Amino acid sequence: MATVDAPGGATAAPGTSTARVTSLASIERVYVLGIDPGLSRCGYGLVEQRPAGTRAVAVGVLRTAPSLSTPVRLAELQADVRAILREHAPAVVAVERVLFQVNVRTAISVAQAAGIVMAEAAAAGCEVVEYSPNQVKQAVAGVGGATKDQMERMVQTLLGIAHPLRPVDAADAVALALCHLAHAPMRGRVSAARLRSVAR
Repeated sequence: MATVDAPGGATAAPGTSTARVTSLASIERVYVLGIDPGLSRCGYGLVEQRPAGTRAVAVGVLRTAPSLSTPVRLAELQADVRAILREHAPAVVAVERVLFQVNVRTAISVAQAAGIVMAEAAAAGCEVVEYSPNQVKQAVAGVGGATKDQMERMVQTLLGIAHPLRPVDAADAVALALCHLAHAPMRGRVSAARLRSVAR
């Protein structure tokens, strides 16, 4: 079974946000699971949005041993992702979109991990969305070319926590969840407009 890293041996990351991702009048209580896909290290971050603010509920990293065969590693990752989805039942799973990488082997393993995550999320009845790294940076830090340090500081600010989230893969996953919360109002308006258009 894949091993799980979580800050301080716990899954909870306390703290509520003083920043408003969207208007409080339009906020419903919702859970979004961000996933930074990878076969060796797969970061996850569950974020809850409430009228009182946004908080990280569970963060960590799923690991698989490089000594194992790829099918076995994918099966372990699948089982762990399934367990997280069953435990937390998020409404939405936000996955980092796999882009071209110079290292083809790494790109393939990341794409395989992302595929496992998306298939499990869809099977669990979750809405599945993908965001590119630049979209995440733009939504969270306001700049598409934001540095790692800038992203960490903004995640801290949005969650109202004193220290950066660790491991880094988990922090990246939380940023994906926050990115979705920033995009959700617009996505909702677009979906509503499409429905109205079809109804005419």
